[in-house]
Amino acid sequence: MEIMLNVENLSVAYARKGLALDGVSLQLPAGRIVALLGANGAGKTTLIRAITGLLAVHGGGVTAGSVNFNGTEILGLPPHRLVRLGMAQVPEGRLVFKQLTVEENLQVGAAILPRAAVQERMEAVYQLFPRLLERRRQAAGWLSGGEQQMLALGRALVAGPRLLLVDELSLGLAPLIVESIYEQLKIVGDTLGTSMLVVEQNARLALEFASTAYVLERGRIVLSGSATEVGASDLVRQSYLGSQRADEVLA
Repeated sequence: MEIMLNVENLSVAYARKGLALDGVSLQLPAGRIVALLGANGAGKTTLIRAITGLLAVHGGGVTAGSVNFNGTEILGLPPHRLVRLGMAQVPEGRLVFKQLTVEENLQVGAAILPRAAVQERMEAVYQLFPRLLERRRQAAGWLSGGEQQMLALGRALVAGPRLLLVDELSLGLAPLIVESIYEQLKIVGDTLGTSMLVVEQNARLALEFASTAYVLERGRIVLSGSATEVGASDLVRQSYLGSQRADEVLA
């Protein structure tokens, strides 16, 4: 089985806050969707920062371990190199360019593509999210929260990444909008074979969406396995699912 992303014994510390990740190991097989669950402060966003080369911007640094992406050791590489290697991120809070139009935001995501391929990839995103086509001339700052999330996803997908990192997609959005966006992401995974690491507090949605899941608590992986196995565990049922049975959650 080809491993798209391999995190081994990764430890991360911040200058003022101390150790944030302690020996984290995680694997993401090619073409699969992996969920990373955890409460606020568990270290989920720190792990994403380590993978995407953004730790230093936030005052953090790797103290041990390795991160391998598609056969390349990537710790220490700048974010723009990772994009060219085939990695894309949908950041927490969406972070669209609000003064730019929808189409201009997508063009930013398409900047690494050959000019001849840009229009075709833009049309693919519009097909996935028809609402963006309707709003393509509108400033991103005037979009609803759900539309901005679609735009953030489209901007990440337009270059056709091999690995997509999604950080807290459901944050601040209505449940029906979140489920609709996850359905579109599922289509991306099924049709393009895009590998995805999805960071979520909404355990129910994440376990429905992913094939494998990891649970992060206080900087350590405390549970991993198939989505069904993780959903059936007492830890996840009591801490994240309100004691629902796994068959209810994953039905």
